[in-house]
Amino acid sequence: MANSHRAAALAAGLFLIAAIAAPVAAQGPVLLGSDAAECRLGASGTAALVTVHGFKNREGRLRIQNYTGIKGEYLESGTYLRRQELPMTPAGDMVVCLSLPGPGRYVIVALHDTNSDGRLSVWKDGIGFTNNPHLGLSKPPPEKTLFTAEAGVNSVRIVLNYMRGLSVKPLKE
Repeated sequence: MANSHRAAALAAGLFLIAAIAAPVAAQGPVLLGSDAAECRLGASGTAALVTVHGFKNREGRLRIQNYTGIKGEYLESGTYLRRQELPMTPAGDMVVCLSLPGPGRYVIVALHDTNSDGRLSVWKDGIGFTNNPHLGLSKPPPEKTLFTAEAGVNSVRIVLNYMRGLSVKPLKE
């Protein structure tokens, strides 16, 4: 008789856990950043739902910025349109919502700032761009990184690149 009570209690406990976990799983990934509401179902405006993949470690901070592709503004200090800066999550991809000024062509850059100093250290930090171009030791040309955002939420996936030997490339999966 005691075994049947244990089995019933175990079944009830598993049912309760499943009932609590189901709504969380149905919601999808946790959206990060102060613009998170801009990427939720029914939001108006233009936003990018940026999934950043391929972290080397979980140290430091993640910075997401967007730029125009206009000469003199593209990747120049202080010319970004919007920025989100977040502490690293314990594991997995990070999904960040970034509000955009409206439909148009933009570049989104992800920087894994491992020492949280606010600057790119080519030897330690990871960097990635929209369209995931092959990176060398200089800025990629704007035409390789521009994407077209339409009204609503635009999904973007950025793979981080780190210095490996004398080249900059993603980590092996």
